[in-house]
Amino acid sequence: MKSMKIAALGLMAATALTGRVLAQDASDETLDIGLMLTLSGPGAVLGEQGRDGFMLAVEEMGGKLGGVETNVTTVDDELKPDVAANRARELVERDGADFVVGPIFSNIMAAIAKPVTDAGAFLISPNAGPSVFAGEGCNENLFVVSYQNDQVHEVLGKYAQDQGFARVFLMAPNYQAGKDSLAGFKRSYKGEVTNEIYTQLGQLDFSAELAQIAAMQPDAVFTFMPGGMGVNLVKQYRQAGLETIPFLSAFTVDETTLPAQQDAAVGFFGGATWAPNMDNEKSKAFVAAYEEKYGSVPGLYAMQGYDAAQMIDSAVKAAGGDLSDTDAIRAGLEAADFDSLRGEIAMGPNHYPVQDFYLVKVAKRDDGKYQTEIQETIFEDYSDAYVDQCKMG
Repeated sequence: MKSMKIAALGLMAATALTGRVLAQDASDETLDIGLMLTLSGPGAVLGEQGRDGFMLAVEEMGGKLGGVETNVTTVDDELKPDVAANRARELVERDGADFVVGPIFSNIMAAIAKPVTDAGAFLISPNAGPSVFAGEGCNENLFVVSYQNDQVHEVLGKYAQDQGFARVFLMAPNYQAGKDSLAGFKRSYKGEVTNEIYTQLGQLDFSAELAQIAAMQPDAVFTFMPGGMGVNLVKQYRQAGLETIPFLSAFTVDETTLPAQQDAAVGFFGGATWAPNMDNEKSKAFVAAYEEKYGSVPGLYAMQGYDAAQMIDSAVKAAGGDLSDTDAIRAGLEAADFDSLRGEIAMGPNHYPVQDFYLVKVAKRDDGKYQTEIQETIFEDYSDAYVDQCKMG
């Protein structure tokens, strides 16, 4: 990380070339942040929430994180690992980013982690939390603000176990995240798996799978079916008259899919570390500000983007605004001394959060909008399953 930044004229030129968003009155020393998220294609709604949450925090802090004038360069990873790797190098090598904040998807994180951290910058993930970086691949300059990927799926497995659901039907897309999701569910669930189906990635017609569920009559269904797949599955599940069988899911019914699912998703369960009805004053203020500014209900992605900005702010403050003191900034990130929208959290020794996890349920608000709402706490102060494999430093 550099102690002196480029001069104002150079900053304006860089802005013209990269679309950099400049804080007002930039001084000789500025904090440069590269915000790398998926902003095109089917995953764009996730990246847009992450971006909007992050930028809302920067705006509320007056364009300064840690008291230092802050420049944010926003780039689209296009959900393409090769594109992401090249743009990550540009952010740290050409644009001099002190922090790269991103990505949304784990395959992109695998592509950008090395070029970012090898260049001496910090990588702050507002969403992706793959197991490799929680365990043997942990890195002193890599921090995850969200969770380890398996954990949200574990929430539903524990809930199913606690409810005494003896027979559960499992379904996920046939790619690594889908396989990881079912493995996470089974880490907590010890009952009978009636069927474990891997559907085609991008599948939109689930009539065959729903027919199997109707025939088997399991005690519950668990699925990981994000994006448009989840929108269609939820609607078809309801149309098939299967709503009497509890629908448990992760990243299938949330604030990114509910605008399309609407009433079809009401009453369905998910897992989360936060929901828009979180009962603390800071979270309430965030939800109100986000809805006023962007006109939509924030989900986990927006909350995590906001907290990523808060975490950077706290770390730069811990270093007294000295951007050259990477050890002090790292210690500040490890301390996680900020008021998370989730309430109290801590940073584990693998740089993944230790936090509470909740069962959430879809509800329709009085104003006609849809959101997930916390029903009960499933895990308290929960560390991920890979932390003991991390041998950092």
